[in-house]
Amino acid sequence: MAEVLSPKNTTLFDPNHPKVLKTIKQAKNPLLFKLYLIGNLPMAWFMGLKMKSLTPYKSEVTIPYGWRSQNPFKSIYFIAQAGAAEFPAGIMASLAIAGSGKKVSMLVRHVESEFFKKATKTTTFTCEDGLLIQETVQKAIETGEGQTCVITSTGRAPDGEVMSVTKLTWSFKVKGA
Repeated sequence: MAEVLSPKNTTLFDPNHPKVLKTIKQAKNPLLFKLYLIGNLPMAWFMGLKMKSLTPYKSEVTIPYGWRSQNPFKSIYFIAQAGAAEFPAGIMASLAIAGSGKKVSMLVRHVESEFFKKATKTTTFTCEDGLLIQETVQKAIETGEGQTCVITSTGRAPDGEVMSVTKLTWSFKVKGA
């Protein structure tokens, strides 16, 4: 039923829920991931987004540097980076909702990015805030009120150098509440 995460925190999230396992399996399959993007996020597919890793607690996607994602200044366009930064958090939010077994709506309410260097190579965006997302979804379910959390997604070059950091404010609310 409830999984104990620490002495003071319990969560209703089930990482072995069939919908969670199915989503992870599909996201890790390159063909199924492409089909998902074509059907649901065609711009992400067009830009060449690829799933690198996915667990309920951490997610990584890559966006290649190329004609589909670049700006006139020979780097990855900031809006392409924003889309790639949002995806890891969004898929973990979907996992958190699926693992709760409840119907919860999710919405990005605010985005703030800081760019440190021109992204001129394939960039990997990593989000490690899955537990925070799960706790926020649980709080929305328990209170019946909308809840927000700020999630961080960091874009790195292949050598690990930070290209950008994006903070996304996500809102979660139980449907019908």
